[in-house]
Amino acid sequence: MGKDKLRRFAEVETFSNVVQLDAGKPFKGNWAADFFKNNKPLVLELACGKGEYTVNLARLFPDKNFIGIDYKGNRIWRGAKTALEDGVNNVGFLRIQIETILEYFAAGEVDEIWITFPDPQPQLSREKKRLTSPRFLDKYKEILKSGGVVNLKTDNDGLHAYTAEKIEELGLKLQVRTEDLYNSEFADEVLSIKTYYERKYLADNKNINYLKFSFE
Repeated sequence: MGKDKLRRFAEVETFSNVVQLDAGKPFKGNWAADFFKNNKPLVLELACGKGEYTVNLARLFPDKNFIGIDYKGNRIWRGAKTALEDGVNNVGFLRIQIETILEYFAAGEVDEIWITFPDPQPQLSREKKRLTSPRFLDKYKEILKSGGVVNLKTDNDGLHAYTAEKIEELGLKLQVRTEDLYNSEFADEVLSIKTYYERKYLADNKNINYLKFSFE
């Protein structure tokens, strides 16, 4: 492991807005009250990477709490550090495997979920690792409040199509679907937040897909 990664891992340990592994379990059911010290709605970004989307959502919506979730601490470091330096106090980061999410959030605790540019896991043998596979959707359904929504933003046409198929197969409620976000009517201030990787995709003339759905 490079010195820069080691430095980031060490620094993340000192960040007040980062919770790692088992240290997050006591917050289950009480993230708003115990971590954020308020009663605002709770929004998650899964596989948040460097946390760019998480932090920018938090800037746009100071009346909500945001948690970026990823397992790679050296990536979380960037978003957490930016939030601390800029005084964005309604954002935190949780370093866990997303597979274990039910150990950290209670039934009906979460108001909204964002999944932005996740690994599409294109091999059929890795379907269960896709963040919109039924295995994961069951977990989201449990932690979301009634009427809570899931947003998927991806450059991968295959993952977009796969997710749309699962929404239909499982009888979920599709609210928005577009295969070309920036040439659609849906590209508002929220969906126009662009991460480093999204800017690279757009520079390569890749289309950006977007889906919004709920479980009822």
